[in-house]
Amino acid sequence: MSTLSIIATPIGNLEDITLRALKVLAAADIILCEDTRVTKKLLDRHSISKKTISYHAHSKLSRVDEVIVLLKEGKNLALVSDAGTPGISDPGSELVKKVRHELANEIRTGEIKIEAIPGPSALTSALSIAGVPCADFTFLGFLPHKKGRETLFKEIVSSERTVVFYESPHRIMKTLESLMEHLNGNSDHAAPKKVTICRELTKLFEEVVQGTAKEVRDYFEEHQDKVKGEFVVLVSK
Repeated sequence: MSTLSIIATPIGNLEDITLRALKVLAAADIILCEDTRVTKKLLDRHSISKKTISYHAHSKLSRVDEVIVLLKEGKNLALVSDAGTPGISDPGSELVKKVRHELANEIRTGEIKIEAIPGPSALTSALSIAGVPCADFTFLGFLPHKKGRETLFKEIVSSERTVVFYESPHRIMKTLESLMEHLNGNSDHAAPKKVTICRELTKLFEEVVQGTAKEVRDYFEEHQDKVKGEFVVLVSK
């Protein structure tokens, strides 16, 4: 049996990796990486020396075909992203989809296996420390740059569920402005919705900023030095 292992890796603190993940990485024939340089730092930290090849959002179809051939040859492959769980706002989901389609017979007969090696995720990490309702929630990944963006903001402010999405440092201030605009214009809610920003998760300067959209926007206006890194945004009751 050959195996494609989908391995979650640390989102900041390199110690946040499971014993099982290290064991599978050490046993893999080839590791597929979003950025081989980033993965090398993790592998070096744990004294693992393996062949790595790149697989990312801009990889050509030929790379997917290469993966399928390797699995057919009996190779054990590991898929990692730069940080977190592959497939969550990450092109890894397309690779898994293609493998499941192209190798459906082999997977059904047990010749090839796709397995999850769970671990860190910015989504669940943020929900765990935000202190917001999360029995059910909506996850939007990264919001589109332009098309459909305004429609999404309308959906976010009117949602009865907690809404979670990722944002970059280049757009976080614009996003907070949009949340202010739409939340102020939404009269369906008597009490203002809460906006929570989680940044630098698992790192030394991990921070949670919570309040109205204006309060959170004002905080980052006053602390421009903190407008960096990846942001997890939660909008909740």
